[in-house]
Amino acid sequence: MTSPQACSVSIQTEDFDLSAEVAALRHGDRRVGAVCAFVGTVRDRNDGDDVASLELEHYPGMTEKSIAAMVDAAFGRFELFGVRVIHRVGLLQPLDQIVLVAVTSAHRGQSFEACEFLMDYLKTQAPFWKKEVTPAGARWVDARVSDDAALARWCIAADNVDM
Repeated sequence: MTSPQACSVSIQTEDFDLSAEVAALRHGDRRVGAVCAFVGTVRDRNDGDDVASLELEHYPGMTEKSIAAMVDAAFGRFELFGVRVIHRVGLLQPLDQIVLVAVTSAHRGQSFEACEFLMDYLKTQAPFWKKEVTPAGARWVDARVSDDAALARWCIAADNVDM
């Protein structure tokens, strides 16, 4: 479905530059009429507690494969030209960028929907393990019920996703 030029998935510890990533995604593609990008950042509060840091772990190879399958699903649902997904791992602090989802298409509707679809998918299905450090100690973070509900609006059950 996707071609190497149309899709890029990176799992990395380094920060990313939104402008550079979007410029690379749309570079030379005259069909692009819309670009939608979402950047998620580490919050300083979660579930009513202060968050000092967030540590993300992943299973190398499996995580990239899982996200690539999500991107293939997006290409199957929406008329897209390109997708860029970056997810950071390692120790992150509040305000740090954690995830980028950027998509290109001919029109804004497809870009907005695809970007939201991919984020809903990532929040519930991507194999990451998140640990927050709070004043009360460290704790693992699970997907929220609201994240599962967001995925369900795309007619996908959180526990029935094949990757």
